[in-house]
Amino acid sequence: MSRIGRQPITLPDGVSVSIGKTSVEVKGPHGTVTARVHPSMKLIEEEGGKVLRVERPNDSKLHRSMHGLTRSLVAAAVTGVHTPYKKTLEIVGVGYTAKMDGKRLTLAIGFCHPVHFTVPETLTLETPTNQRIVVSGCDKQEVGQFAANIRRVRPPEPYNGKGIRYLDERVIRKAGKSFVSGDK
Repeated sequence: MSRIGRQPITLPDGVSVSIGKTSVEVKGPHGTVTARVHPSMKLIEEEGGKVLRVERPNDSKLHRSMHGLTRSLVAAAVTGVHTPYKKTLEIVGVGYTAKMDGKRLTLAIGFCHPVHFTVPETLTLETPTNQRIVVSGCDKQEVGQFAANIRRVRPPEPYNGKGIRYLDERVIRKAGKSFVSGDK
């Protein structure tokens, strides 16, 4: 039995679930997330709709692999609509800045032109300072992917450490060239 798949999913107050054949729609105070599930996985509501359980039909390799995945996807959707996911990016470099213009993020990061990102409707972006970007939303995958797309524009380089990095990311620095005097 899957250790992750057999764990129950507790629904917090204010979160409701609609179970379909191949999808689960989770509604909460911060939005709605639709999680796709394998059609053979069975979601069961227990304790008056306060607990969800995922069951698999048999112990085939496919069903064993889908059991834990389905539970993880639904649990992430439940967590996201109750408390939104956040990713914080930090910009390091002289003159590197980020600013919001309505629903558009503009990055000035050392290129000859500014880089623009249009923010999807399901996400919220904040720039508390010129060097910090906070991406938040209900869908864990969407928040992570959008933050990764921003980071991909100028990833941190190992010599000076300049670039866009996650707030908790540790960049391993390399030593530059060292010049030795010509005494022989």
